[in-house]
Amino acid sequence: MPDKRSKDSTLHGRPFKLGTTSFIFPDHIIPNVKKLGPLFDEIELLVFESQAAGVLPSKDEVKELLYLSGKLDLTYNIHLPIDVSLTCGSLKKRQKAVDTLLAIIDLFAPLAPTTHTLHLEMPKDIRTDERKLEIWREETRQSLNTLLSELASPGILSIETLDYPFAFLDTLVEQLNLSVCIDAGHQIKYGFNLIETFEKHKSRTSIIHLHGVDFSGKNIKDHTSLDKLPEKYLGQVQTILEKFTGVVSLEVFNLENLNRSLAVLSKMFKHMVP
Repeated sequence: MPDKRSKDSTLHGRPFKLGTTSFIFPDHIIPNVKKLGPLFDEIELLVFESQAAGVLPSKDEVKELLYLSGKLDLTYNIHLPIDVSLTCGSLKKRQKAVDTLLAIIDLFAPLAPTTHTLHLEMPKDIRTDERKLEIWREETRQSLNTLLSELASPGILSIETLDYPFAFLDTLVEQLNLSVCIDAGHQIKYGFNLIETFEKHKSRTSIIHLHGVDFSGKNIKDHTSLDKLPEKYLGQVQTILEKFTGVVSLEVFNLENLNRSLAVLSKMFKHMVP
């Protein structure tokens, strides 16, 4: 378990809601929520797969999650599946993605999630080809419009920063009035300007995914503990977190990385203890 404390005593003075993922312990969602809920304000429910049997919770399990929300004073956000795509070249596959996402959003609707985080993947070969990029944008716009036509508000979707410049999506996000998920680890790993991205989109940013990036090996590794972040990036993270009032989700997937990350944040916010 994470260090024994109440959620009220975790990082005194922080302006944001603190969360982590539903896969810290190698178990299903509900056991993770029961263990983590007393310590966190919000849990990021990971639904990376939509097709595999036994991955999605049943309606009865969603009812239990709702009960735990009240019992533990807890909210949820949903990470939507990454095994379907609104951006692929096939219209049939894009429509399947829309149908799948709508079904999952409907499944979790009783929980009133704070946001539903969505990946919009972009093939590398189109990023320097303006014609292909425009086709990609238009197909993505059409898919999003189809999806949004069935939703109460476009703002319940937060588009995540991935491995390409988020500026490619600026117009789309603004025109469709979407929210933004700034994945700080992705911004750092792929060499983008985290502070600039945050300042540009802070009014739309509902959630920040926070995790370490380890540059020590041959291959850069993300979604690890925050103590792996070089000092200059920790300073950027602190600058953002001291004024961010949304949800910060420690997007790690085991207990060691969670505890090490909490230790970094505790040190970062020590000076803000009342």
